[in-house]
Amino acid sequence: MVPGQLTTLPGGVRVATAEMPEMASVSLGIWVGVGGRHEPERFNGVSHFLEHLLFKGTKRRTSAQISQAIEGIGGYLNAFTDEEHTCFYARAQAARWPDLLEVLLDMFLDSVLAPAEIIRERGVIREEISMYRDQPGEHVHDLLNAAQFGDHPLGRPVIGTTKTIDRMRRAELLGYLGSHYVAGATVIAAAGRIRHRDLVRAVRRHTERFRPGTQPPFLAAPDAGTRPRVRLHRKATEQTHVNLALRTAPRRDSSRYALRLLNVVLGENMSSRLFQVIREQHGLAYNIQSGTSFWADAGDLVISAGVEHRELIPVVKLVRRELRRLVERPVGKAEFERARDYVLGQLELSLEGTENQMMTLGEQVLGFGEPIPTARIRRGLRSVTPQQIQACARQFFVPERTSLACIGPHADVAKLEKVLAD
Repeated sequence: MVPGQLTTLPGGVRVATAEMPEMASVSLGIWVGVGGRHEPERFNGVSHFLEHLLFKGTKRRTSAQISQAIEGIGGYLNAFTDEEHTCFYARAQAARWPDLLEVLLDMFLDSVLAPAEIIRERGVIREEISMYRDQPGEHVHDLLNAAQFGDHPLGRPVIGTTKTIDRMRRAELLGYLGSHYVAGATVIAAAGRIRHRDLVRAVRRHTERFRPGTQPPFLAAPDAGTRPRVRLHRKATEQTHVNLALRTAPRRDSSRYALRLLNVVLGENMSSRLFQVIREQHGLAYNIQSGTSFWADAGDLVISAGVEHRELIPVVKLVRRELRRLVERPVGKAEFERARDYVLGQLELSLEGTENQMMTLGEQVLGFGEPIPTARIRRGLRSVTPQQIQACARQFFVPERTSLACIGPHADVAKLEKVLAD
């Protein structure tokens, strides 16, 4: 990664840049360290709701004028909300970065949350919820989070539910915006042909407009539990959609680099053990893959697949077999080196564009408090040994850390629990 620079302004707003003078564009994002896990049950989905509403008009611009201000200069505008972050971002040719900043600040600081727009967007989000529930591959992940975390905020859908969205009133939305979208939780990140000092100077002119406050707290993640957890949703589908999770470690844990390589060996790509066994050897799935997530105080490794209904139990048994293999024997030299070189190569490729650089920068400053030099990440990955990968497997690939969610015609929870406990 291009060396990141970080400045904290009066009030607590942080400005981070990755200067890439060879690029023709700039990607700029306003990040706030607030997401689904900060929400009490009654306000489940409020962060995502506000993400939508900040596009719907400010004191100076209508919704159409917001998009026109960016798209009219050949740019791109978007946003997302996850468990711990919300980000509003845009990309355009480098000379127009002041326009990006001005529009994003207008949205972030001066949105009016007009009553008519709240009503309209509530309907849009209801449709979005219905859309995801009609997509088993998406819906199963919400079921998995519920299996892992129960009624904790991490177990609830980031998008919320129709019930919670319907009962949010304008005064409550404004109150949540004012108390959570505050200076101490905000990072303005940019990457591309832009100078750090210029962005700092531009943001400094607006510091008094930011709402005062510090990073909002969140409820600590619950313990993994003492036995496997299973959630089933019976539905007439063409396939059974299955997600299996293993609770791992939080973002700052020293095992994160070994977990990254472990995930590659297990299921990240077509060379992985799960892909080779489940698809190539047995032909039981079109695709099977795994991925890791890291939060402030928790993490997981999730295996996802779609299989014929009658093959659910055989596939889960094969997955458990591959997990046991990693527990029982260290990864061989050739396989280990392929996984390490794959991760190092993906690290370089993922940071070629300005948007990826900006995303990485924002996540690092909110998650670690600083930009993380690529050289440090490389050293961390290169320091991993096969024995450390095995140690991670032994620590995390155990029944009590396992959760499973399925969408399909199955109803035998006890049978699946038994397979996971073996």
